[in-house]
Amino acid sequence: MPQTLSASDMVTPGSLSPPTTEPTDGEQAGQPLLDGAPSSASLETLIQHLVPTADYYPEKAYIFTFLLSSRLFIEPRELLARVCHLCIEQQQLDKPVLDKARVRKFGPKLLQLLAEWTETFPRDFQEESTIGHLKDVVGRIAPCDEAYRKRMHQLLQALHQKLAALRQGPEGLVSADKPISYRTKPPASIHRELLGVCSDPYTLAQQLTHVELERLRHIGPEEFVQAFVNKDPLASTKPCFSDKTSHLEAYVKWFNRLCYLVATEICMPAKKKQRAQVIEFFIDVARECFNIGNFNSLMAIISGMNMSPVSRLKKTWAKVKTAKFFILEHQMDPTGNFCNYRTALRGAAHRSLTAHSSREKIVIPFFSLLIKDIYFLNEGCANRLPNGHVNFEKFLELAKQVGEFITWKQVECPFEQDPSITHYLSTAPVFSEDGLYLASYESESPENQTEKERWKSLRSSILGKT
Repeated sequence: MPQTLSASDMVTPGSLSPPTTEPTDGEQAGQPLLDGAPSSASLETLIQHLVPTADYYPEKAYIFTFLLSSRLFIEPRELLARVCHLCIEQQQLDKPVLDKARVRKFGPKLLQLLAEWTETFPRDFQEESTIGHLKDVVGRIAPCDEAYRKRMHQLLQALHQKLAALRQGPEGLVSADKPISYRTKPPASIHRELLGVCSDPYTLAQQLTHVELERLRHIGPEEFVQAFVNKDPLASTKPCFSDKTSHLEAYVKWFNRLCYLVATEICMPAKKKQRAQVIEFFIDVARECFNIGNFNSLMAIISGMNMSPVSRLKKTWAKVKTAKFFILEHQMDPTGNFCNYRTALRGAAHRSLTAHSSREKIVIPFFSLLIKDIYFLNEGCANRLPNGHVNFEKFLELAKQVGEFITWKQVECPFEQDPSITHYLSTAPVFSEDGLYLASYESESPENQTEKERWKSLRSSILGKT
């Protein structure tokens, strides 16, 4: 996996020694693609620099950056077809008699490029036609060394396993279309309170980390680019998800679900002493999430406790020791573009780089903010420059952010999984917003006329009572 810690690490002066190509779109012949600082080039030149030869192989960082960003300009299957065509043309693989000495120098480089591509972007190979391109180009070099065919077989086996795992996906989410109040909750076999499943905040924080890493693992790096290819014209500041970003969208839904699960668990108990106990429990869970480096669960828990149906429970909050909660809120304060959180994230990222144990490697970023950062990076810079060149400098920064995320999502969870807890977290029914308000009003009576009218309406619509 490419280590994309900074733009300067990714591309340095002289790090690319591209094959000689004809100048295009005003580029000077023989000029390095990137000379020191990140630069720009035509799409044709960028594709040419992806193609290995007997004497040239692109930098890993370049491969990752270009494969990540190229889908904004060309479909991956078409890019693969062009790369394979260039390989066949440049190495004269369509000739009846091959230059075996040259092919033996070129072959391992071609297989290495295909291995990196299929490993990092396996979804680019879901269509049978793309597999056909791989088999065709490798079939042309196989007569020079039978090991190439064996290596190709291993590559395809690994690819099929990856695609099968991605198709399975993480455990599904239960919808909250049918809100319930705590007085009409379903039997215990369907829904138990979370504290009955797990009463130890440290254990729950660890199990939340399991769920987070499992869901993160299914998000492909290309989804960050594809999420912003098409935007909703009626809401220009919001990304529009497509079928190519299903895992990214599912992860955003998981965050929202966890917010509502926290609020549901707090609003459900009939007695304020029990509600206060649940709040203090979640405060301890959130604090342990912070210590682990699980910022996404931390923010979801804080968001759930700050939802209006929960925050209005003044009698309940009066029984809560809130000092620890205020400290956590301060860490995740949105002021200054989440300045405190970003400082904590940098600390966790540094700890991860120097880690001596799997636990120290864990970094789970506040995902909605990560998407927002990438979205504004995409909106703030043009994909192409006025001369038609691809703005490669922009994509180096994009690859830096996405590459760091890939490193974090590959960390193996060091905590033993408890299936009963993770299943509950992913599938237990939760209140909708109306359900939360109804449970909140029935726990602590409405305080003003507006709340009284809403309570009356909710009792009528949800419970069928007047």
